[in-house]
Formats: sequence, C-alpha cells, structure tokens
Amino acid sequence: MTKWLQSGRRRDICYLLAANGELRSQKLKSELESHYDDRIEPKSFYGTLSALVDAGLLETRTDGLYDVYSLTDAGAKRLEDHDQWVRTCLE
Repeated sequence: MTKWLQSGRRRDICYLLAANGELRSQKLKSELESHYDDRIEPKSFYGTLSALVDAGLLETRTDGLYDVYSLTDAGAKRLEDHDQWVRTCLE
C-alpha cells in the first residue's frame, strides 16, 4: 500500500469519492466531520487533499467558485488493493 493511504483520513476521503463520483471540497469536509462527529481544521483538511492530488490519487477541477475533487484511476486501484487486503485479513 502506498504511504498516501496509510492515513485513515486519506482513505476515508478516497472512499467518499469512490461512493459519490465527485464532491465539492466543502461537502467532502462536511461528510467527514459528520462521520467523525468532530470538526476538522481547514488547514489540515486542505493539506490532506493537496497531498492526495500531488500523489496522483485525486484530481481537482474548478466549478465556478468551488473546487471539485474526484478519484483518479490510480486512487481507485489503491482502494481496491486495500479492500482486498482487508478482506484477506478478515477471512
């Protein structure tokens, strides 16, 4: 597994994008905060997004005033690999 998915938050962002196709950054942040039942510092959240984009696991585009994120093929492959590893561990 790539070091970029060792963080639970990074993985959770990728899972949300896999489930939704693409999300605006604020919606993505809100979804995570709801799941964690805790506030996420914006600097930390956007740093995580940038790291995932830099690693080639996410792509971003601008839609008006909003940044919209989606999973790349490489990101989807990493999630599939991780899911297979989890299934193997649970068997």
